[in-house]
Amino acid sequence: MKATGVVRRIDDLGRIVIPKEIRKVLRIKEGDPLEVFTDREGQVILKKYSPIGELSEFAAGYAETLSKTTGHIACITDKDTVIAVSGGSKKEFLEQDISPELEQLMEDKEIYASKENSDISMPITKNDNQERKYNSQVVYPIISNGDTIGTVILMAKEANKKMNEVEKKVAQSAATFLGTQMEI
Repeated sequence: MKATGVVRRIDDLGRIVIPKEIRKVLRIKEGDPLEVFTDREGQVILKKYSPIGELSEFAAGYAETLSKTTGHIACITDKDTVIAVSGGSKKEFLEQDISPELEQLMEDKEIYASKENSDISMPITKNDNQERKYNSQVVYPIISNGDTIGTVILMAKEANKKMNEVEKKVAQSAATFLGTQMEI
């Protein structure tokens, strides 16, 4: 654990303010859920809660099924990171922070499908160096209880492969299914 040098007092309702600098680094926004833990030494630990992250093993199996069914790279993200990938480089995607563009897409609850395999592609991770390796993409938001909690992404492995209505429907079905699993 890293010391920040910031000391905060608990108010009469038992609340503390998380410093703005820490919220910014951890990308914690107003309304974001946090998990609270304690350890044996009496430390209180706050962790940003990811509802879809709770299903990470399930999401990994689902991504594998999507990849085998479509022949494309399949990624499942929560609001911050890629939590499952199949059919592509795990090192390139898995547990990487998502790009600001993908974050904005989720915030706007938008569906993204590249047009005619153009040279415009949605950067998936912050480390995406704009090589445009996966130009043909479908990105579908996972919505649970009216909130976007992640995305389902399909990316063509080959440069000349195009996404069509079938891939869009597959991504939509996967996102809808994962969203309903979070409501149960």
